[in-house]
Amino acid sequence: MKFPTTFTLKQISEIIDVDYVGDAAFPVFGMNEIHVVEEGDIVFVDHPKYYDKALASKATIILINKKVDCPEGKALLISTDPFSDFNKLSNYFKPFVRANKSIADSASIGEGTVIQPNVFIGNNVKIGNNCRIHSNVAIYDNCIIGNNVTIHAGSVLGADAFYYKNRPDGFDKLISGGRVVLEDDVDLGALCTIDRGVTGDTTIGKGTKLDNQVHVGHDTVIGKKCLIASQTGIAGCVIIEDEVTLWGQVGTNSGITIGKKAVIMGQTGVTKSVIGGKSYFGTPIEESREKLKQLAYVKKIPGIIEQLKNN
Repeated sequence: MKFPTTFTLKQISEIIDVDYVGDAAFPVFGMNEIHVVEEGDIVFVDHPKYYDKALASKATIILINKKVDCPEGKALLISTDPFSDFNKLSNYFKPFVRANKSIADSASIGEGTVIQPNVFIGNNVKIGNNCRIHSNVAIYDNCIIGNNVTIHAGSVLGADAFYYKNRPDGFDKLISGGRVVLEDDVDLGALCTIDRGVTGDTTIGKGTKLDNQVHVGHDTVIGKKCLIASQTGIAGCVIIEDEVTLWGQVGTNSGITIGKKAVIMGQTGVTKSVIGGKSYFGTPIEESREKLKQLAYVKKIPGIIEQLKNN
């Protein structure tokens, strides 16, 4: 998430009421999660296990819960609760804006696009040309939809990330201020749910097709010309490269990469990153041929046991 103008370190510290280490005029351009940070971004860290990763990241402003040595060329924001203060910044720069009609006045809808009855289109949504949005679709604020996109009934674009911190009195939600971006020629089946990024974009690439009841988690990036069959659940921060096929009821862990032209067979649990150009099956995931061989061997076990009994 980039801020509308450049802020200073001192200005940011005043917004969240924390101390800072660094030049008061140190420039701050935005805020992001660690996997997408750039120079000028704020990243938060609240556990010693991840201090080094955050301090060594591309982020140049680290919102941290302990005063540590500040790396050269960077700045620190010292907070007793970085998670909550990150939320304060999200609320400050991307506050929730209540809708007052089904299609917001600030929404942009291209030529030839058909919007069926009972569709909700939020603030600052951009929809390209020749799209077809079927009934009961909800498109939350700031989503971007390209040309020639079809979205079937009941799908939801832009719901919040499933991202919580466990507190003694319950779960504390990390506020989502990102977007959903659908490129040209994307089709979404009925009842698909595409969560927006926390600070960045959840992106579905050009020509990709999703079947009914597919879930895509926050900040996931799906490449071009992918096929994703029904009841597939893709976790947050996943990278799916171009021309990948996921068959029905596939589930993934978060933070993994599925390589270009990989084929994931139905009911597979993608527990780790896999390289492209191969077929995979099973939980834990393995190459299809190897997994099927193992299953064939398992079927032979009763016969082997019977032979041992007779010897």
